[in-house]
Amino acid sequence: MAAVISLVVIVTLGLLVTRVATVALTMTGMSLAHARFQARSAFTGTGFTTSEAEAVVSHPARRRIVMALMLVSGAGAVSVLGTLILSFAGVDSTGGGLQRAAVIVGSLAALLWLARNQYVDRALRRVIERVLRRFTDLDVRDYAALLHLRGRWRVVQIPVEDDDWIASRPLGRLRLPEEGVAVLGVERDDGTWVGAPGDDLRLRSGDVVVLYGRQAMLDDITDRLHGDEGEQASERSRAWHAATPPVEVVERRR
Repeated sequence: MAAVISLVVIVTLGLLVTRVATVALTMTGMSLAHARFQARSAFTGTGFTTSEAEAVVSHPARRRIVMALMLVSGAGAVSVLGTLILSFAGVDSTGGGLQRAAVIVGSLAALLWLARNQYVDRALRRVIERVLRRFTDLDVRDYAALLHLRGRWRVVQIPVEDDDWIASRPLGRLRLPEEGVAVLGVERDDGTWVGAPGDDLRLRSGDVVVLYGRQAMLDDITDRLHGDEGEQASERSRAWHAATPPVEVVERRR
């Protein structure tokens, strides 16, 4: 029975390690869904070539988190297999084997329920965040939570082309704030970055503009072209924004 208890403890530690890694990744600015996927991918040794994986590799703090997770996962997999074998070693009857199997299945089911419970997840996340902030030097900021990107709000990158509505005019003339859209920055075609640009900056073909706002507005701006139709779409969006204040009730994180 000691081997069964050891197996449950090892699996519990594995779940806890992946949860810590998930929280740590979100605190570097990665969304919760992507952080959870990357943490589980690294822990299981499954490789995926995705833009999120590239974002992990190119970010020093995220790279350190995933490297530590890979080291822990190697030892964890061997321990689980070894302990699982020992759990059934020396069983002298079918009934004894079934009893141990039932204990293992029941324990794993309980752990799975705890892992999926939103109240447990919320409490555990708060504890992990406090510990990471106190004992690590990670540049921890959950930007997705700060900007409420899990709701209707989004940050998008829009490549600028010649026939786009946003091209070749000063930002001030676009009146994007009246549509509830903020310009966070512009990456110029020469590789330079302009953060929080002023109203006199002109967007050129080849630039990439980063916007923050409600999803519906951002989709409309992305598809908007030069000409009367673009101006009419802008007027409709300004009127809609004025009639629909960008306010929503959110749960305050403590």
